[in-house]
Amino acid sequence: MLDKTKKIPALPDAKLDVRAYEAFLIHEARLLDEGFFDDWVALFTDDARYWVPIEAGQADPFETVSLMYDDRRLLETRVRRLSDPRIYSQEPRSRTSRTVNNVTIEPSTGEPGVIVRSKFVLVEYRREDQRLFAGTYFHRLVGEGNAMRIAMKKVELVNCDAPLDGLVVPF
Repeated sequence: MLDKTKKIPALPDAKLDVRAYEAFLIHEARLLDEGFFDDWVALFTDDARYWVPIEAGQADPFETVSLMYDDRRLLETRVRRLSDPRIYSQEPRSRTSRTVNNVTIEPSTGEPGVIVRSKFVLVEYRREDQRLFAGTYFHRLVGEGNAMRIAMKKVELVNCDAPLDGLVVPF
């Protein structure tokens, strides 16, 4: 559990270090593509949120249902299910390829850390079917010790309000 009495070190000046944030996001994408889901979850803080809204421009996860709205515990459950060799929805396993680009730093929201905005494309291939997802990531990244961690990840899908069959693989 995160000790909230300790001061979290400030992240480097965003204007000078956009490449460090970009490298972090690329690392996160690679963990997901290569199936290192436990390592991916380890990037999140203990009180992190992972949110995939169901409406374009949805500002609050509590006003309406979301495609996903997970705390750290639900993320761990999602990963445990993905890691189970008997998970039918992943037989055979999806193969994925993610690209992350157009990384920018957003204005401060007053919360700890830095909001990093980026564009992504995710290709998922499974059972001779290829799906394409695209959208915008918003990561709130905080420093913990010498590491960068995800306190919040919001995934705004371009087609969030379209019928989306069986979302199993994390974005």
